[in-house]
Amino acid sequence: MYKTALLTVAALLALSSTSTTRAVAQTNNSTNHAEVANSILENPKFKSAVAVFDRDHDEIVSELIEITEIPSPPFKEKVRAEAYRKKLADIGLTDVEIDEEGNVLGVRKGAAGDGKYVAVIAHLDTVFPEGTEVKVRREGTKLMAPGIGDDAKGLTAVLAYLRAMDEAKIQTKDDVLIVGSVGEEGLGDLRGVKHLFQKGKYKDKIKSALIVDGGNMETVTNGATGSKRYLVKFRGPGGHSYGAFGLVNPAFAMGEAMAQFSRTQVPSDPKTTYSIGVIGGGTSVNSIPNELWMQVDMRSVSVEELARLEKRFLEIVDRAVETENFARSTKEGPITVTKELVGDRPAGKTDENSDIVQAVSAVLSAYDYKPKFNTSSTDANVPMSLGIPSVTVGRGAPGKSDRSHSLDEWVDVEKEPDVKALSAGLAMLLSVVGMSDSSL
Repeated sequence: MYKTALLTVAALLALSSTSTTRAVAQTNNSTNHAEVANSILENPKFKSAVAVFDRDHDEIVSELIEITEIPSPPFKEKVRAEAYRKKLADIGLTDVEIDEEGNVLGVRKGAAGDGKYVAVIAHLDTVFPEGTEVKVRREGTKLMAPGIGDDAKGLTAVLAYLRAMDEAKIQTKDDVLIVGSVGEEGLGDLRGVKHLFQKGKYKDKIKSALIVDGGNMETVTNGATGSKRYLVKFRGPGGHSYGAFGLVNPAFAMGEAMAQFSRTQVPSDPKTTYSIGVIGGGTSVNSIPNELWMQVDMRSVSVEELARLEKRFLEIVDRAVETENFARSTKEGPITVTKELVGDRPAGKTDENSDIVQAVSAVLSAYDYKPKFNTSSTDANVPMSLGIPSVTVGRGAPGKSDRSHSLDEWVDVEKEPDVKALSAGLAMLLSVVGMSDSSL
């Protein structure tokens, strides 16, 4: 198997010679990232790490199933976090802990650490509520379960990188901070990485971040879509739909706000969007409700456009309440409204010509993948917004996963493309943290 792995890498290098040249032409940086990528792939210790992926592929798949089947619903990641903490400790990382917010942390020391860390992050949580069935179903090489790709596959890949580096005796230049983050999904509002970068013990000590959370290995997310999410509650006196007819009605106020907001014009460039995703409230069909609520999502790649959209939305809500209070009787009390900000994800960007983006792109090109730059909402939003070079990269081969955030989410773990993706992932990590002279 070791010889097979080496031949595979050699074939990939031969196939990629033209694409790596293109990668060099796209950067103005002094570093020749294609040469760095090739030096990693040609390194005997790296080839030994690839052989570990090949040899241990069945065990890697088993660990993916194990992690997927540990429920990790929003705000309840504790059980999976403890399992991940134990795995990092068993691998031999130092300073392994679960921090105040619930993130799992561990350090792999580099040969030339300068007190700053490169953070490698995969998120622990899923979008699925408590009680969701997470038992993995298997059909050949296809595995199906909620959250198996997003981001159990990322968590598993990071563990595989660490074990392969240890067995191949690869030492990095930089100190590496491994993070299993909480709160990446939904109303978790990136609380894990917000704590990590803004409050935790590693605040101001992280110089770059590599987030393993993309479904497609060819996607390089270097842009952060910002978002504002509100829970808006309209309250009134309520009453009988017939006997109290004429009193102010929260439904009419909320309906007016929804209608006005739906006609808001936003730019397509920079892309800006909005949606009312969930509504609720009321008592019965023959009652004037005393409370209704809606959850609103607003997004933009532009800080300015997002702020403009948020301001308009809040004005629309206030105006809708005023309109209803003017239109109907307030003798039993007026309509009131509360607007709770339940999600605030910052926008940001890591320039395409930056070292971290060019480094991972050169590796992907060397593997004959075709890097595609992307803007999305991931754990990278926070470091990007702080000006820390960051990028979110893939966890699997193109076309080998789909249906993320659905109950029938799936990944294909066919060995050859999966080992290739793992190898590319490790090479991207090493291109960012550097290989020490002892590994050359």
